[in-house]
Amino acid sequence: MELQSLPINYLPIIFQMIVALGFVVTTMFVTHKIGPKRVTKDKLTPFESGIEVIGNARQPMSIKYFLVAILFVLFDVEVIFMYPWAVNFRDLGKDGMIEMFIFMGTLLAGFFYIIKKGALNWD
Repeated sequence: MELQSLPINYLPIIFQMIVALGFVVTTMFVTHKIGPKRVTKDKLTPFESGIEVIGNARQPMSIKYFLVAILFVLFDVEVIFMYPWAVNFRDLGKDGMIEMFIFMGTLLAGFFYIIKKGALNWD
């Protein structure tokens, strides 16, 4: 039996998207209309964690911050791939073990490369 993808099969997904979008729009509209509107001088001043702003917000930042953040996300996503492997460890057998060793070796090679280049040093 061959499965066919008909437009009617997508109706529940479209309905769910319409309901979700309607909920968001309705919630934002109602909170905007019902919420308090007390505009004071203190509320209009910008602040960062309760501290008065000093200087320009457009000053350059060190690239190290962004590099460490991107590396964290990269290695975090790679670790997420290890979870399904650990769950299906016995079913995958020797082939799965070899493939995971290759994956982990590539991951460690990248990590050692990052350390060798000094990407994690904050000097």
